[in-house]
Amino acid sequence: MNKRLTVMVSSSVYGIEDLLELIYTLLTSFGYEVWMSHKGTVPVFSNRTALENCLLAVQNADMFLGLITRYYGSSGAADLSFTHQEINKAIELSKLRWLLVHQDVVFARHFLKDLGYRDRKERARLSLVERATSINDLRVIGMYEDAIRNEIDLPYRQGNWVQKFQLDGDAQLFILSQLSRYQEVEQFIREQMRPQL
Repeated sequence: MNKRLTVMVSSSVYGIEDLLELIYTLLTSFGYEVWMSHKGTVPVFSNRTALENCLLAVQNADMFLGLITRYYGSSGAADLSFTHQEINKAIELSKLRWLLVHQDVVFARHFLKDLGYRDRKERARLSLVERATSINDLRVIGMYEDAIRNEIDLPYRQGNWVQKFQLDGDAQLFILSQLSRYQEVEQFIREQMRPQL
């Protein structure tokens, strides 16, 4: 590999701008090329929609870092936000990925289960007040469930690790622990790309 490894960073932006700046700085200091819409570094082609450009970046990046926050993010005309579709695309492609989830999303999921709203269909009967502050859209719970591969029985799940965080420092520690060893990550990718004999 002669080029730097690329990391597609997927997230909503509202309320986490400082965290995104920190993540960009960390990843570039480790040696990665970082594709992040917040920084304007996602490859953009004028003959594609914003969503098409984002999904193409997920496909073309060497790896994927997704953040599930309390804010669901932009969805345009689609039912799912850009971030949700990007996470689903990374899973569909079996992309080497790391995912973080804000603890409020995990808490909301457990709390609603305790109230009897166990799945998306049951949660669809609920609505949040206009200016909800804990999470802004119940679909963030569905995005988290997709990330943990909730549809697969637990013993058979792979690629379902989603690290909970509350503070920016929690996310920073996870990224340092997982991605600071650039050469190890590069070696892992090389081994995965090697044809199976």
